[in-house]
Amino acid sequence: MSHARMLRDRIEAGQTVWMAGAYDVLSARLVADAGFDAVFTTGFGVSASLLGEPDVELYTMTENVGVVRAIGDVIDMPLVADADTGYGNVVNIVRTVRAFEKAGAAAMIFEDQVVPKRCPVVAGALEILPIDEATAKIRAAVDARRDPDTIIVARTDAETMEECIRRGQAYAEAGADLIQPISRCVKSKTDLVALRHAVGKPLSLQILGWLEDELSPEEIADVAGFATFPLVPLMTATQALVDNLSVLARDRSTRNLPRARTQPQLFKSLIGYSRIEELQDKYIRGR
Repeated sequence: MSHARMLRDRIEAGQTVWMAGAYDVLSARLVADAGFDAVFTTGFGVSASLLGEPDVELYTMTENVGVVRAIGDVIDMPLVADADTGYGNVVNIVRTVRAFEKAGAAAMIFEDQVVPKRCPVVAGALEILPIDEATAKIRAAVDARRDPDTIIVARTDAETMEECIRRGQAYAEAGADLIQPISRCVKSKTDLVALRHAVGKPLSLQILGWLEDELSPEEIADVAGFATFPLVPLMTATQALVDNLSVLARDRSTRNLPRARTQPQLFKSLIGYSRIEELQDKYIRGR
């Protein structure tokens, strides 16, 4: 069974797919090993890791696909790709869908911001496309799939419930499998339930802000087909590096590092050294 079919079966059965955000291959390995249902590639994290820059669509579609492909080559579980705005108009989005499918993405999330986008986590104001243009892009994405099981998630960055529902309904009618609101639009569990009922499709939720602080897993599962913690891995790794590196630079010694480090043997196991050693034994040493 394909990874896309696995996701679709879970969603159609009314189950929630739980994910955490990966920003490179190592973080994707760790997300997979932790026991999540799928891996999500966070554009916020990819931009920070690959370019050291904010999430304002500075990286190209090709660069993003390269990260997705590298992750897909290593993990054996569904991969959900942050495909930003699709990198252009309806023509661009067709190429984007097919490129991400070839790279191993079982699902893609497309947002309705203008190009280049701005991450709502840090942006003060967001500019979104006219609804007709945004809907046409979702329809193009749905039609562009080579695999009919590939999941298309339509994200709206509308900041009012009225506009969020209007756009969610239009994107659902265009064929989107899930609808994703930004957290500043929906402000309560009641809002989430109202949106879920209005669009007639499960929601895709990025668990940030008040959703992270106030909702239980059960409340999230009531409305969500996808439930993602997009930034926990990135922020965890960043804080650990900040803490240890600042002490290391000051003391020129590892004796007083505040954060525990992964032991080399455990890291070798996590990264798959045993597989490499087996290949060397088989083909080089003839064992």
